[in-house]
Amino acid sequence: MCGIVAATAHRAIPEILLAGLKALEYRGYDSAGMALIQDDTLARLRTAGKVAELESLWQETPITGLVGIAHTRWATHGVPNTSNAHPHVSRGSVALVHNGIIENHHDLREELKGAGFEFESDTDTEVMVHMVEHLMGQGGSLLDAVLEMTGKLVGAYAIAVTSTREPGAVVGARKGSPLVLGVGFDEHFLASDIHALLPVTSRFIYLEEGDVAEITVDSYRVVDADGEPVARPVKETELSADAVSRGQYRHYMLKEIHEQPTAIAETLEGRVYHGQILPNIFGAEAEPLLAAAEHIHIVACGTSFHAGLVARYQLEELAGLPCSVEIASEYRYRRPVVPPNTLFVSISQSGETLDTMAALRHARKAGYLGTLAICNVPESSIVRESDLVLMTRAGPEIGVASTKAFTTQLVALQLLVLELARRHGLDAEQYDRHVSDLEHLPVALNQALALDRNIERLAERFADKHHALYLGRGSHYPIAMEGALKLKEISYIHAEAYPAGELKHGPLALVDEDMPVVAVAPNDRLLEKLMSNVEEVRSRGGEMYVIADQMAGDGLKAHHGEVLSVPTISPLLAPIILTVPLQLLAYHVAVLKGTDVDQPRNLAKSVTVE
Repeated sequence: MCGIVAATAHRAIPEILLAGLKALEYRGYDSAGMALIQDDTLARLRTAGKVAELESLWQETPITGLVGIAHTRWATHGVPNTSNAHPHVSRGSVALVHNGIIENHHDLREELKGAGFEFESDTDTEVMVHMVEHLMGQGGSLLDAVLEMTGKLVGAYAIAVTSTREPGAVVGARKGSPLVLGVGFDEHFLASDIHALLPVTSRFIYLEEGDVAEITVDSYRVVDADGEPVARPVKETELSADAVSRGQYRHYMLKEIHEQPTAIAETLEGRVYHGQILPNIFGAEAEPLLAAAEHIHIVACGTSFHAGLVARYQLEELAGLPCSVEIASEYRYRRPVVPPNTLFVSISQSGETLDTMAALRHARKAGYLGTLAICNVPESSIVRESDLVLMTRAGPEIGVASTKAFTTQLVALQLLVLELARRHGLDAEQYDRHVSDLEHLPVALNQALALDRNIERLAERFADKHHALYLGRGSHYPIAMEGALKLKEISYIHAEAYPAGELKHGPLALVDEDMPVVAVAPNDRLLEKLMSNVEEVRSRGGEMYVIADQMAGDGLKAHHGEVLSVPTISPLLAPIILTVPLQLLAYHVAVLKGTDVDQPRNLAKSVTVE
């Protein structure tokens, strides 16, 4: 959500800034802009639209410089227009870009108006740029002004700010929103995400909560919120710029769907050996925490929440441990009851989801046994602040609608489920079988992906619909929820998921020939009951589509409408396999409808505001 790129170099940087913004487009945004300092003069370009429009504007009205900042904005305060686009400028001297939300901006705005500042936007961000200008006008340095300004803020922020009074420097700060410092050779950078800087450096400093950093062409320094110098390690990433290219695929989302077998193999690599889950894959402190865990509390948002719901069914069935799953934005505003020896598990693709991060910080004070993070970004805030960590190794995921991040989360949760189940008396034969199935999972996923062409044809029946209903039972109800979410996210078709047994309690009233119904049907003990629900739909003229595993599908094709079959695998892993056709269905429907598949309207990849 929103994107920041800043640079100081011996070479002209407009193209570096524009390339960085393009790399951050997946985060979601509705306007873009950049500001550069040349010959002690501040020049700015902004547009309400895509980065390509900003680039065209730059080509028509070129500005250049060796120091600059750039931004893609996702509107929170103020509509998406040019006046509200970043960077914001104060008195032609200071320019600033910002991710996050400042909660006390109304009070600060009134103070600054009293000091003679005029406001041109409806944003919370503009108070910050005027405040920096005000403090520098009183004789403060850029770094000191940012330190004093951030001390007055209530809320979350990552910022980059530059000034004609110190034309060789950019200062960044973070609290609640991510910011990284890129270390180059005779050039330095700031960005909200390392993907923005991969073409120019592979060395990064992950700024910590409250850090303020100053970069110049040949140096950088980091201080804490009190202005005291701090040493932050420089880390080398193994990612390359090629890792975030589309390659042969039309969209990032399709590429990422097809990357799932590899991503899952990576997630299992070094964690399963000779039929056993290796010890301490959750961290050095895992043994006493997992041994003592008697309850599990999972907190997440969106797709990650669905992964947690799947794990709840499996934890209770296999490990016999009570498990609750909550949406992070709800959890953080209530007083949860924490039974003794409860392990808190947070799930986040980015590791920077603000609601999940806030929930984790609350949990650390709430008497939990310990905290475990399941995440895809090694240096993220949630990872750094958790006691135990299991990385999903999905690699960069650019499409806003999560695919491989979701299935690797499910795999990571399987490892947790099986480890806890083993400790709580799971039969050794069952354990061996489940681990063996896990090792076979990448092959089964490749077989499921072979349904792509069949699903592309099926999508034609959805393209002119306005609503869809998804059904599932047991651990496949959350998979139905995920399938409905994917369809609504990228095709803009309204879709709802229900436990199939709830059909007669309301949703059946909606079923007619214009309401396609998708059922997720693994070959488990609930299959017969699910098929009774399917017949309820068919008898009322509904269009029925069944996503089943091979064993169930062979017996259903003659009687239950359109049936697509994936490879048969254990009930524990069936949710992962059955997810793939739902992802492909949403993708192909969106393509037929001509929507922006990778950057659906109004959505952002990393939600770093409430």
